[in-house]
Amino acid sequence: MPQNISLDKLKIGDLAKINAIQSADIPAKFYELGFYPGSVIEIKHKAPLSGPICVNIIENNALIAIRKSEAKLIIAELI
Repeated sequence: MPQNISLDKLKIGDLAKINAIQSADIPAKFYELGFYPGSVIEIKHKAPLSGPICVNIIENNALIAIRKSEAKLIIAELI
């Protein structure tokens, strides 16, 4: 059974499929960049403490840095 986890809990190198976004407060730009349910992502870099997380969106090969607070709202399952 797949385990749902927020993006901030994933490790560098993890591949995951986005299942849900838990808040309507996520900017529409995230959807435009490819953060939507069904998207496959890879965690590329994580800054220490509460720094940003660099995510590769596999479908369009885009590297996007997001705040840890935003990553907590994006739920995915490891693949």
